[in-house]
Parts: sequence; C-alpha cells; structure tokens
Amino acid sequence: MSALRILAAVLLGSCLGTLSGCATTTEGGAVGADRSQLLLVSSEQLDEMAAQSYAKLKADAARQGALNRDPAMLQRVRTVASRIEPQTRVFRPDAPGWNWEVNVLNSDQLNAFCMPGGKIMFYSGLINQLRLTDDEIAIVMGHEIAHALREHSREQMSQAIAAQTAIGVGAALFGLGEGSAGLANAGYEALIATRFSRNDESEADRIGLELAARAGYDPRAGVTLWQKMTAANKGGHPPEFLSSHPADAARVREIESLLPTVMPLYQAANRPR
Repeated sequence: MSALRILAAVLLGSCLGTLSGCATTTEGGAVGADRSQLLLVSSEQLDEMAAQSYAKLKADAARQGALNRDPAMLQRVRTVASRIEPQTRVFRPDAPGWNWEVNVLNSDQLNAFCMPGGKIMFYSGLINQLRLTDDEIAIVMGHEIAHALREHSREQMSQAIAAQTAIGVGAALFGLGEGSAGLANAGYEALIATRFSRNDESEADRIGLELAARAGYDPRAGVTLWQKMTAANKGGHPPEFLSSHPADAARVREIESLLPTVMPLYQAANRPR
C-alpha cells in the first residue's frame, strides 16, 4: 500500500511548492530504472507531509496500544531495514541520509508501506498470517522502499496536477487567485483515487529485488512471497497489500527472469570477507 490515504489530513490545504519539471529520481543499479518522470511537486514538501502524517499514525497507534507490541518482530523488521537502507545509495546517493524510521503496527491487515523520505510501517498480520521468512520480509521491504526511491507518490501527484492544467485549472499555479487551493485539492483527490500503475509496480519489483539481494537476502524469496500473496487472495477477501499490488503469474515470471541478474549480487553479499 502506498499510504496515500494516510497522507490525506496533512495534504489537504497545503500549497504545491516549487515546480520541478521533468527529471529522473534514481540512477545506476543492475536492473535499470532511470526513465524521465514528471515532477511538479517539491520533494522536500512531500517528505515533510509524510513525516507529519507518519507521526500522527504512530501517535494514534500508541494510544490504541497497537504500536510495536511484539519486540521480537520489531527487531526482525528493523534488522532487515538496517541492512537494506545502506544499499539505497546504488540508486540514490542521498537516500542513506534520509531520516529513516521503521515501526510495526499490530493489525490483522496484510499490509506494509514506505512513505516518502523513508517512513516505514509493517503490519503484524502480513508477517504472521503469511509466515514470512526474513528473506520474504526483505522483498516486501525492498519493494516498498523502491516506491519511495522512485518517488512514485510525487510523480502521481504531478500527473494529477498536469491533468488539471490541461483542462484549464493550471492557471492557478501562476498565482491567479484562490484557484491554487482548488488545484491542490483536485490534484490530491485524483492522487488518492489512483493506485500505483503497473509500470510503478514493475519498477518497485525490480529495484526492490536488487536492494534485497545487495543486502544479503535471497532474491528467490520474491517468488515464494508472491505465491503466498496469490494464495491469500484466493480466499475471496484480497489482502490490503494486494489492492494496489497485483499478484499474478506474469509478475512471478518477471521476478524469475531477473534472478540471473540479482543472484550474483546476493552471492557477493554473502561471500566470506
């Protein structure tokens, strides 16, 4: 899950910040992910919004007694994150310096996300119900971190703004009265109504697989993870994690096709030094 709904309270009423134009947010890597992206919203502003929203989520969970209730599970998740975070420099030299934070929410939901700027939340149900191994936790973690590295949320918001501009609302971007507030709301409403695209998911799969492998986690766990997700989906109540993360045979095949590229990275990471 992208956590866009959790950002709602903070994003509403915020200004859009400085226009940035087209760029790519990542570089390098063995799997490749350097397409040009439309980025009209400031990265700094989105990170600030995410940090505020994440703080509220933690505070609400703490009041309900649902934050980090299982110390052993929290340690597992934070250990995985601590190994993956330094590997993000392969795609973004600035990312290891983000203000990373990792917590576990006690919930039966099968869910996890990484907000812009490195704010990670795992739901206990995802780990418990699917009986995830550390390698599979790393695949989920890498995938969610990849969304943040590629700034897919920022890109989606920018696309929504561009769409509004195309129908005449864009004049507000240049200071023409109260229309700017309407544009912010319209862009946001379009954003939260949209799931990550197939292209976004494919990018997150590729980058996440490489991040996990470079951190010393077996990328073959990507296959078993999505097999478990697909099995969970057959019960008639799709996990929240799958509502924006389509799992199918084609996805598993794509992961399998990447294994020859990422397995050497995994082997190198585990080679005696």
